[in-house]
Amino acid sequence: MKESELPPDSAWYALYTRHQHEKTVARLLSGKGFETFLPLYTAAHRWKDRTKLVSLPLFPCYVFLHGQTQRRLDILTTPGIHSLLSVEGRPAPISDAEIDTIRQMIESKAAVEPYPFLKSGDWIRIKSGPLAGIEGILVRKKNQLRLVVSVELLQKSVAVEVDASAVERVTRSSPGGLPGTTARDVSSLP
Repeated sequence: MKESELPPDSAWYALYTRHQHEKTVARLLSGKGFETFLPLYTAAHRWKDRTKLVSLPLFPCYVFLHGQTQRRLDILTTPGIHSLLSVEGRPAPISDAEIDTIRQMIESKAAVEPYPFLKSGDWIRIKSGPLAGIEGILVRKKNQLRLVVSVELLQKSVAVEVDASAVERVTRSSPGGLPGTTARDVSSLP
């Protein structure tokens, strides 16, 4: 089958990059006509003489690529890329729901930051506000509640502060599947 006869690929994939080359890889791939997604967060970095706000990748060493894996040579010859995340030799897709959730978190202008990977805990859904509908794991950090969302394939998570009045506990149907629909208000969360 010729490259032009391949079915269109609309899934998202993760590219593993060299350390601190994420922005360069995203720029170079965009220049080649690829759709990329590089979620960033702002952090204060302190040097001896100053403190500066810098934009850092939310998932260090990863850039997300939308489809076009049939152009594998164009992708892998881009400077700074180590590999395309694959399972059994085939590019491993990332669910649209995970990408959409991360986009919604970034676009909400809430303080999003990397977080250690979590797989279990109280599963919650945001009821209102710019993060409405997002589901993830609830954790407490320094007397504040945070919603943690994980990208299973990368084994990485991100967290965002949430208000206890804006969340409800939900039952998750399966670890890799879609959350269940049973929900109840959470009056006193951990």
